[in-house]
Amino acid sequence: MQSETSVKRSIPIKFVVAAIAILGFAGLGVSALLSSSVEYTNATRAEQLGKTVQIVGTWVKEQGAEYDQHKNLFSFHLRDQQGKVVPVVLTGAKPNNFEIAVSVVAKGRMENGVFQASSVLTKCPSKYEGQAEQ
Repeated sequence: MQSETSVKRSIPIKFVVAAIAILGFAGLGVSALLSSSVEYTNATRAEQLGKTVQIVGTWVKEQGAEYDQHKNLFSFHLRDQQGKVVPVVLTGAKPNNFEIAVSVVAKGRMENGVFQASSVLTKCPSKYEGQAEQ
């Protein structure tokens, strides 16, 4: 019988490789999650950042909205929560319920004073909220 000091125990190489692979994939996952997060901001800050952000605001109805079917572009003006109005151009069709939305969230980036949106989400009034008395 061999003594405990003379027997060397080693970790099989496949366990070491598996552990390294798991740690590598976990690191990639965390990195992807952090880089995919998009912050909410206002129009002024979006211009300064020059990266993809989300702006919450309301549609400026007085300035209208337009859909160009040939170019597949929907455009409108958005008033952010600080009151700044910016033109928004969305590649795609007008979002559902756009006309009745109480707020709009545009995701994209500012380019030359125009917010180039990759998506626009609308928040419509809840059917459960009380109706205003007329």
